[in-house]
Amino acid sequence: MKKYASLLLSFLIVTQFGCSKAQLDKINTDPTKLPGELYNPDALLSTAQFKSSNKGYYQLLYQSTMMQLLASTYVYYNNGDKYVNAGSFTDYQGRIFEEGYADASTIREMQRLAKEKDPVAYSNLINIGDIMFVLILQRITDTYGDVPYSQASKAREGIKYPVYDRQEDVYKAMLADLDKAINGLDPAKPKPTADLFYQGDISKWKKFGYSLMLRVAMRLTKVAPDLARPWVEKAAAGTFSDSHDNAIVITDESNLDGQNGTSLALRTVSDYREVRWSKTLIEELRKNNDPRLGVIAEVPQNGLANNINENLAGNTDVAAQIGLPNGYDLSGGAFDISKYAGYPGGTGTGADFAPLGKYSRPRTAVYLKLGGPNFVMTYAEVELLKAEAKVRGWNISGTAAGHYANGLRGSLEAMAQLDQVAAIPDGVISAYVAKHPLDESSQEKSFEMINTQYWVSTGTCFNFIESWLNWKRSGYPVLLPVNYPGNVTNATIPRRLIYLSTEILNNTDNYQEAVSRLPGGDLLTSRVWWDR
Repeated sequence: MKKYASLLLSFLIVTQFGCSKAQLDKINTDPTKLPGELYNPDALLSTAQFKSSNKGYYQLLYQSTMMQLLASTYVYYNNGDKYVNAGSFTDYQGRIFEEGYADASTIREMQRLAKEKDPVAYSNLINIGDIMFVLILQRITDTYGDVPYSQASKAREGIKYPVYDRQEDVYKAMLADLDKAINGLDPAKPKPTADLFYQGDISKWKKFGYSLMLRVAMRLTKVAPDLARPWVEKAAAGTFSDSHDNAIVITDESNLDGQNGTSLALRTVSDYREVRWSKTLIEELRKNNDPRLGVIAEVPQNGLANNINENLAGNTDVAAQIGLPNGYDLSGGAFDISKYAGYPGGTGTGADFAPLGKYSRPRTAVYLKLGGPNFVMTYAEVELLKAEAKVRGWNISGTAAGHYANGLRGSLEAMAQLDQVAAIPDGVISAYVAKHPLDESSQEKSFEMINTQYWVSTGTCFNFIESWLNWKRSGYPVLLPVNYPGNVTNATIPRRLIYLSTEILNNTDNYQEAVSRLPGGDLLTSRVWWDR
């Protein structure tokens, strides 16, 4: 009897609760999620563009102050300003690695969906994806050295722990991949519909691709000029034509980041209060009577309360601007900013005491706003690199002096793209460019002028990572390192950042092999392949 009862119960379960495969699929499908086959891959392009352009917070902690474009007396910035690896702050050094590969994976997923839906109709999007992949990976490899490239972002294919390619091989692959992607772009085919850079303009994407190719190739001038030259010559004719080609992502002022109250980390109020323009930058602008000084900097109003009130505009008078020297703090000891010989601050306590009150901060109306621009690459950068290539005697059109003048003009024009309040009149720009021609008395003097302008241009556009990378390559401007107690670099400016900590645990063998190829190991002072 028990046997028959069990059979009856089994029958009832199957007949009453049994499901077909289709029914099970329906039950196990989240109704709030869009199926992959219905997802628009274009949306992933804008996601990757926005996220990959928005690295402000990490470069604010490190590259901005390492490059003596900004300075800070606050402990939080000791890692970059004073080369001190304080506690858990080393974790931030791996964020370019971690978030960069997340952005790269978004691009690869975009391409996968596009190929599954219609590889012909989406061919421009797929090729743009390859250009974006190189853009993102160049930042990663330049920051750390050997990194995954050939096996990067292939978790869907079962590769969870990718090998670290040698940087030399990464660079060769990036140049080849760019060449193929640029040649694959076709204005006659459908355009991407969610493009934050160029709104789907394929001609501008071709220019961007060649401009990126130029930058990738020029990174090799120190270690492999013979490899760099043919790629520079190939790219030069197709690069940006003027400042209207600048690759910029305008942040979404409605997309707020709760704690920070802003969509862009560079415009986080608490951080903004704690940094100032560096003495090194302010002096460089002042000695040349550079009109950028009058639009990028302001001295906060007197008093501690006014000093930290970002809603109160400061004094933009050029004569009032004073840069904060790097390497000082507020500890009261020997390195306290009040002990600096040129200290202009006040004395006393309470509301009247503002220790940083008279040092120039980035101008509130220009740099502290929602919906501001992230500069990805500019015409100024491209023209300055072409000027250097021409000084090297490489076969590109134009003259070194002409490209330098274009770069200088483009850099001043970019101020208007930061905000119209920072716009420099065209007549002022023309006069300044005419008064500051390239000094061609020696190759080294030309290199110094070109790359110092590259530093100023990227720094005033808050693209501090690029300022640092080009400084490593060129050696200009010549910066005097700080020697702060507890620094971990023997008083030298860091040449790289430390790999993501989880790689040590999860991808141990590949990580260790990569580190074994670094002179000195996984340190701030080790040099990547092209920096040797």
